[in-house]
Amino acid sequence: MPGFLTSYAGLFSPTDTNAPGVTSIEIPLIQRDYAQGRTDARTSDIRERFLDVLHEALTEGRDVGLDFIYGDVEDGTLRPLDGQQRLTTLFLLHWYLGYRAAQLSERQAWMSFSYATRPTARLFCEQLVTAQPPPDESAPAAWIVDQPWYLYVWRNDPTIQAMLVMIDAIHSRFADCDPRSAWQRLIASDAPAISFQLLPIDDMGSGEDLYIKMNSRGKPLTPFENFKARFERAIAWAGDKATEFDHRIDGSWSDILWRLHGYDDIVDDKFMRYFEFITDICQWRAGQLPGGVRLETRALQLFGTAGRQAEESLEFLFDAFDTWAGADIGDEFGQLFATNRADLARNPDRLLLFGTETGADLFDACCRHYGTQRFTYGRTLLLFAVLLDRVSPSEDFPRRLRVLRNLIEASESELRPHRLPALVADVQRIVADGSLDEINGFNRAQADDEQAKWAFLRAHPDLATVLFRLEDHPLLRGSLQAFDLDAATFAHRAAAFESLMAAPDGWRDLTGALLAGGNYARRRNDRDLQFGSPSNGEPWRNLLTGTSRANLRRTADALGKVLDAVAAGTAPRASLRQMQDAFVHSREATGEFDWRYYLVRYDTMRQGASGIYASVGGNMGYLVCMLDKTQMNGRYRDPYLAALARQAGADAGLPEVAVAPVFTGGHVEYHRWMELPRSGAAVRCAPDGWVLRRPEREEFLERFDNVCAEFGVDEQLKLAVPQQVRDGGYVDASDRVQAGARLLRALAAAGL
Repeated sequence: MPGFLTSYAGLFSPTDTNAPGVTSIEIPLIQRDYAQGRTDARTSDIRERFLDVLHEALTEGRDVGLDFIYGDVEDGTLRPLDGQQRLTTLFLLHWYLGYRAAQLSERQAWMSFSYATRPTARLFCEQLVTAQPPPDESAPAAWIVDQPWYLYVWRNDPTIQAMLVMIDAIHSRFADCDPRSAWQRLIASDAPAISFQLLPIDDMGSGEDLYIKMNSRGKPLTPFENFKARFERAIAWAGDKATEFDHRIDGSWSDILWRLHGYDDIVDDKFMRYFEFITDICQWRAGQLPGGVRLETRALQLFGTAGRQAEESLEFLFDAFDTWAGADIGDEFGQLFATNRADLARNPDRLLLFGTETGADLFDACCRHYGTQRFTYGRTLLLFAVLLDRVSPSEDFPRRLRVLRNLIEASESELRPHRLPALVADVQRIVADGSLDEINGFNRAQADDEQAKWAFLRAHPDLATVLFRLEDHPLLRGSLQAFDLDAATFAHRAAAFESLMAAPDGWRDLTGALLAGGNYARRRNDRDLQFGSPSNGEPWRNLLTGTSRANLRRTADALGKVLDAVAAGTAPRASLRQMQDAFVHSREATGEFDWRYYLVRYDTMRQGASGIYASVGGNMGYLVCMLDKTQMNGRYRDPYLAALARQAGADAGLPEVAVAPVFTGGHVEYHRWMELPRSGAAVRCAPDGWVLRRPEREEFLERFDNVCAEFGVDEQLKLAVPQQVRDGGYVDASDRVQAGARLLRALAAAGL
């Protein structure tokens, strides 16, 4: 059924003698309002892509055909049944380029365009073709609305409002073009830049044929169907491969996606998400960053240009779909992954996935959630690894997959968009080559440790089950840098760790025992140190993972001592307390009351929920803040005041000071006072003792001074604590908390 090749302007001056003569265009009553100017996201995307095509045709010489326009031509008037949207946009484009090229001074045939759907829309079109904004007008739609002929009631006409949106969109896309050159290409009678096939209804056969050819009028092609058609044309260079794509996308690949059960039956969306995953992987493998470019644009560039890169990408596309044909996909992933330790216990050969973003079926999750936060970069890399192995299987894949899982979990800071080409290359090396050399994307310290564990298990394969179980601990997630790879101690330390961390009510004793074992903290910055938390799991992960073995040497030494003690004892809690008691007694015997002594003896000094302590220069001493959150703009306490309040209140029945004050904001060097509510007297911790603040009210001063004289408080109101030099610094030679508690009890007894 041949049509007549023409353009919008060519409709009114046909070159084919058999073509119907058109003197006007009228959008009939049966048509809907003009829709290409709607502002929803989907329409905006379609509008942007359509204008891109028109712009390329008029400015870059890429002629474009707009397929068929069906209609009835009667008495010279074309009434389109299909093509209304394209014709309206072309009408607006003629007006826009015409006024900018100063071509609207005389009445022209193409101006005979109107809508029969609404009288208002018809009148607007009649007025528009007579309007000529200044050629340099920056907002033509706003200019139109500001004209005296623009009627106020037109703001309620959806077609007119959509036309104004389209005019602004045309201006945004064509503002920088040469209007005269674009105009000449637009109205050219021979080889028009923008053409279409006009099919008069008289030439279209029966009504049944018309129904079929118009694609079931009222059911527009979906974005997926449009994309599929463009993609098929783009890969025509692939010959038989392109034909195979056409067959499989409507056959075996659709069957794969139809088997995905869930809350919807929309196969198109699932295909597009999985296709986006494939396209992203191919671009990353080619060293490209997708950026903010639309999927369709990226896909047509990647797959549509013949060459080695397009061939390899198309091969991966076929593999990524074909591998699931006939497979029980859920069962395949169920054999690979577990999502909780209970499932893992039923089948220890599976790999534990951390997090709650998806279930074990990564293909299903990708088809439903790719491009959202529910399908993370980590899940993306794991799915890529599975595809690589399915294409080229390896007997060692479970071990390689475990290594990859560990690297992903340790690389939170590295899983960033700009690093994905390097990360994808790392996955290729690990899964396809079984190599940890030249790891450039993942956390380097974790990669080094994976090599160390690999060597350890080659020498001691009998410890694989123990090591893997420890890697699967939710606080470690594959990172074992805090554990010595020593065959003599590894098994019993792993068992002791799991026992301790399974009982959070014992974590405060654990923090004390670790301090007894050594200064185990990790430096977070120039001010803060990370210790374990008495109540939260995340600080333990921050302490034990994420860096090299060298940086965790002190932590590993202290942890090893604790785990050995627990493994050798009869009860974990009793072993932890014995370590603390032995440490406190040894310091008391030597008269060395440093910060570790205080934190071990007084457990209230270890109650900060974050496990983070801020101190001057990051050197723990006697000016310390114990944080509940990760920064000092959150709640925090002075641990020495907390111990003082607890000690004095417990012994003297002082409920007013039994709980230390809570602070917010400020700096660690600031003075932090604990006030006695009755008199207003206050106390703070200083590097060499306690400093007091006098009451403001006269009635308390004499009693305050008497207590100060009794305890030897000096003229600067300081209760000095005797100190001695140790390791180049001063440490207390007696317990300042006990001395301060005695003073505080005396002040309370004096009525202060």
